[in-house]
Amino acid sequence: MPSASGTTPGKLPFVVWVLAAGTFLMGTTEFVIAGLLPELSTGLGVSTSQAGLLITAFAVGMIIGSPTMAMATLRLPRRQTLILALSVFSLGHVVAALSTSFTVVLAARVVTALATGAFWAVGFVVATAAAGPQKATRATGVMIGGLTLANVVGVPIGSFAGQFTGWRGPFWALAALSALAAAFIGRFIPAQEQSASVSLRAEVGALRQGRLWLALSAAVLIMGGVLATYSYVTPLLTDRAGIPAGAVPFVLIAFGIGALGGTTTGGRLGERRPMATTLTAAAATTLVLFLMIPLSADAVTATALVFLMGLTGFAVNPVVTALAMRFAGDAPTLTSALTTSAFNVGVAGGSWIAGVALDSSLGLTGPPLVGTVIAALTLLPLIALAVRGTSGRGRIVAQRTAPAHAPGDVPAQGPSPR
Repeated sequence: MPSASGTTPGKLPFVVWVLAAGTFLMGTTEFVIAGLLPELSTGLGVSTSQAGLLITAFAVGMIIGSPTMAMATLRLPRRQTLILALSVFSLGHVVAALSTSFTVVLAARVVTALATGAFWAVGFVVATAAAGPQKATRATGVMIGGLTLANVVGVPIGSFAGQFTGWRGPFWALAALSALAAAFIGRFIPAQEQSASVSLRAEVGALRQGRLWLALSAAVLIMGGVLATYSYVTPLLTDRAGIPAGAVPFVLIAFGIGALGGTTTGGRLGERRPMATTLTAAAATTLVLFLMIPLSADAVTATALVFLMGLTGFAVNPVVTALAMRFAGDAPTLTSALTTSAFNVGVAGGSWIAGVALDSSLGLTGPPLVGTVIAALTLLPLIALAVRGTSGRGRIVAQRTAPAHAPGDVPAQGPSPR
């Protein structure tokens, strides 16, 4: 029988899946550029390295834009913010697809990154609120799963389509699909006004939680460790494991499948045992990355380790995200945005350090060595969190019209979407 929230007990609300579809589209646009670099370089008349700046611009836009846009839209109704973000995202792709100027396309990438930051920051809040405190971690896993699925399905399809239609084809497709997603958001997310009690002071005040910064540190480090290795896994597979270049995409799909399984498993196990789940997954990730150093010379073993890297590394993400939201209490929007920025800092920092290691005497085994060290460091904030405990949380995204509760209480009916 459906519950008071309008969903069957044990199942997530439909709105969570709609929001996950939005993260799928935005994850696709973030990573598909890597597969379109030759087409972009030729079409815009720039070098491949210059075309690569489209990736950098998006990452920087996400790091800076997520907290900035979260605060800029703080007083707006959340449904309106999500629709606006998807609309700007769609328009940015239209502008890029119509342009022949690299500068215009670069600016459009920054704008779409800002829209992505706003969507993710608010989307995580809405998803966890709709799911309720008992299923918040699972809802977070589904949201992150949309991003992970982008690597398994969206990026390969976009890259493949770009070879036949040129780079503009995937841009037009993303513009149309994001406009459709905006319509679905408008249909399935209730219209509830933001209360005047929402304030920048409350959002910033939530950042005084020491446990929040431990969770964010874990997010930076686990992504830094995994992406340090993943960013340069192609030369490892071809030059060390002897895998043909044409077969590499299948290995990368295996990574995506592992990452999708990791977010799903982490989201479910982390609901009841968050610290046991994250500590086990981080330790397993460290071991897998370490084993890549001596065992990546064999094609079968290297493929299996790439799959396990995704499975173990991405199991941490939904749990630390949900913990960060929990520690933020009634001011989760800025925290959600900072979590998004934290993952992108890990991506940028890990890949940069790994690139330095690759050019050093360490060679092809440099990136997995860097990844091992960074992943091992993830255990430090996680152990500190385990010692301090994850209970004693503030209210989790409760409706502003609900009666007041004492600190640490959770409304019996669970939070409602705003």
